Amino acid sequence: MKIIIAPILVLIFSFQIVNAQNNGGSAAAPATQAYGKIDIADLEMKACDFEKDANAMVLFDKGEIYYEGRQQKIFLNRHKRIKIFNDNGKKYADVRIEFVGAYKLQLVEGLEAETVNLVNGKQEITKLDKKSIYIENTDKYRSAYIFSFPNVKAGSVLEFKYTWSSLQGTLPWAFQSRIPTRYSVLTSELPPTIVVQIRGGASAIVDEPTKGVTITDAMLAGENALFTLNKRSMTNVKSLVDEPYMTSEKDNLHSISFRYSDPSNLGLAGNAHLWNMRCEDLIDDDDFGHQMNKKLTGEEDIIAKAKAIPVLDTRIAYVFNTVRDAMKWNGVNDWYANDGTAKAWEKKSGNSTEINLILNHLLTKAGITCDPILVSTRDNGKVFGAYPTLDQFNRAAVYISTPRNYILDAADKFNMYNEIPETLLNNFGLLTNMKFKQAAITQIQKEDPTRQIIIVSADVKADGKMTGTADITNNAYSRINNIKRYKTDGEPKYIDYLRDNDNTLKISALKMENMEVDTLPLIQHVDFKADLTGSDGAYIYFVPGMFVPLRNNPFLSQTRMSDIDFGYRDNFSMAGNYKIPDGYKADALPKNITMQMPDQSITFKRVIGEQDGTLVVRFVIDYKNTRYTKDDYAQLYDFYKKLHELINEQIVLKKG
Repeated sequence: MKIIIAPILVLIFSFQIVNAQNNGGSAAAPATQAYGKIDIADLEMKACDFEKDANAMVLFDKGEIYYEGRQQKIFLNRHKRIKIFNDNGKKYADVRIEFVGAYKLQLVEGLEAETVNLVNGKQEITKLDKKSIYIENTDKYRSAYIFSFPNVKAGSVLEFKYTWSSLQGTLPWAFQSRIPTRYSVLTSELPPTIVVQIRGGASAIVDEPTKGVTITDAMLAGENALFTLNKRSMTNVKSLVDEPYMTSEKDNLHSISFRYSDPSNLGLAGNAHLWNMRCEDLIDDDDFGHQMNKKLTGEEDIIAKAKAIPVLDTRIAYVFNTVRDAMKWNGVNDWYANDGTAKAWEKKSGNSTEINLILNHLLTKAGITCDPILVSTRDNGKVFGAYPTLDQFNRAAVYISTPRNYILDAADKFNMYNEIPETLLNNFGLLTNMKFKQAAITQIQKEDPTRQIIIVSADVKADGKMTGTADITNNAYSRINNIKRYKTDGEPKYIDYLRDNDNTLKISALKMENMEVDTLPLIQHVDFKADLTGSDGAYIYFVPGMFVPLRNNPFLSQTRMSDIDFGYRDNFSMAGNYKIPDGYKADALPKNITMQMPDQSITFKRVIGEQDGTLVVRFVIDYKNTRYTKDDYAQLYDFYKKLHELINEQIVLKKG
């Protein structure tokens, strides 16, 4: 990876801030203390007063960030203190501090840590032996200091401090973590040309009073600079919890960014120019552009077979499947190659970008016009086109525009050449044109819905039993997800998934068709039997929505702290034909109904009728939107509550 030492003022410095409940954020901030000075009250504390079930909590996390002109470096002094409440909280005694060690671009210095316990009313201090700190080299550029606090037990207070400095890159600051935080504060002393951008809303951030100061410094060209002092904090920050259909942590936290000027001042032309510069950086990068034309062992045979395929679509599929099936992703996401494409091909293992640069190379050699596209996976977070930096992306994929638009990612064994990887949807990518040294931000989304169709044919027996068959057709992402679950978990667990762990439902046979043919839908043939519980000879009760993937409601909480991203549009339909046993008739049928979200973004239709001794049931659920903000959650919660009541509503048959 070519290291570019950019002027420090054009770098972006991101600080993640909690999306938390802090009782308005106006309470007086708790005091921080000097390293080694700990209140007895904190040592005696038994629980967090604003999150009672927490296993541990951050007592305070204090950061001071400033620019030092002579060294042209950003510095961060950090002091953090943690309280352990019980044995389940001991895992928070493991610390990892990441940095870019290559070329000493980032340094971690002055690291100290200690554990404090209350023993017979007195403080017992156990200092971290620095010999127990070790460095993990994540790749040839990134490293991490890793250590565990000594003598940790329920009631311990842990604290550590260090100085982190950077010539290039971001300085992350998290006000929230997986445990509650009593007080988190960041003081920044930076040139006024660096402005603040709020991401995720500013209502929870408290600006504590400070005084501006002027610092005379040999900065950049030796000019004097007026520096601005700011102090921002949050108090009683609740822990971050995972929620259904939540994207990455940083997408759902309040945040502020410090950057040089406002990117909107550049205008579209200015941003386009800067993204073109990033494309030139990629072309000249030893770990990106220089890897694209590396010869691969045995490539001639693959290329010859591909060129012999006249249909471009089929040729693309052949090369994609060859690379996907041959390579094993090592679990590492980077926008650059680590070992290089040639070595990764020999090992048949590499990071995501190495695999896809290999794919790009072979497609090009096979006569397919393609280019890399830098992307950010869902867990890496959203890309902001106004910020022309490569560190927003965490892998490269391959873009093809002819014979149709494709985004290919061969790092995942279950991806298909003709479907955009689900983990890239609803985000932006950097589409490159390596020949003309141009790049542009493009939106990655799919308009067409995924379709799932279930056809059930069953006989209801007078003894309260049911036998029948179900044919389930899945295309696009429902196809991919079901095949992945089947092959990863195995057939017995997959059958449990189909049954939704319903012990009254037995699957006696399952046949999967078209699993290996990407151009055809997955078809599942199911033979089943069911015990209709509650049936007593006079009445038979059953729920017709068996095998419906929405039987369980994911939105059970009345409150929501994060936005919702379904990923892709979905269209589901079920047609059920249930033969009524002789001597019975429908006593109570659910009503025909059409229900919509207030904005008509989700529609549910149910039609139930009786014809010639057979009950005919139709469900249709259609999603037109994929994303909702947390402000929309109240409407979504109400809709889903009613939806699942309707799906699970019983049919009642009465003996004549």
